[in-house]
Amino acid sequence: MSDIATAFGLALGLIFGLDAELIDIVGRSLMVSLSAVALASLIGLPLGAAMAVYRFPGRRAAIVLLNAMMGLPPVFIGLIVYLMLSRSGPLGVLGLLFTPGAMIIAQTLLITPIVAALARQIVRDLYDEYREQLCSLGARPAQMLRTLLWDSRTALMTAVMAGFGRAMAEVGAVFIVGGNIAYATRVMTTAIALETAKGNLALALALGFILVLIALGVNAVASIISGTTRHRGL
Repeated sequence: MSDIATAFGLALGLIFGLDAELIDIVGRSLMVSLSAVALASLIGLPLGAAMAVYRFPGRRAAIVLLNAMMGLPPVFIGLIVYLMLSRSGPLGVLGLLFTPGAMIIAQTLLITPIVAALARQIVRDLYDEYREQLCSLGARPAQMLRTLLWDSRTALMTAVMAGFGRAMAEVGAVFIVGGNIAYATRVMTTAIALETAKGNLALALALGFILVLIALGVNAVASIISGTTRHRGL
């Protein structure tokens, strides 16, 4: 019991003492996840909105596939990206394997379906409400798309926040393509797994505390946004 108490005390000391290794890992985690969320949002938000507005052959199957991709195992995504970026892979010439760039690619592939699926549902609900008005104004599908994305921008932030939360908690894919290299590709989740296995509970707990605080912050912001959206009737 005393060992656990000591580990907790050391963990707090690392946090409040702004330990260099701790700051390095947290900073890289945020950089990778925020970059992946930005890319996933650029792809997923228009894609989800388009699937909500446009009618095309195979649309229902595409929606089912998109929803199914939300549950893709991270290790499978990591394996696919690893094969693509390995020396014998089609993108091996880029030299991205075991770099933060590879981790960003893996996380982007992992969270884009989440952002797109949530965006599709949000835009679809708004489209059902605005459809008659938009049609009466003679709006084309592309114009409808821009209008719906803009009017639902607050609600769409919840989709982006969900993607960010998923990215920050991910371990399998980034471990495979990043390699968990100290001061190069080590992020919070992979560092927690490694340090726990090594018995370095202080650093693992410190990273765990920060990860939980980030998760709570993300959920709090998402709840505030969701409450604001309901208040405005969006």
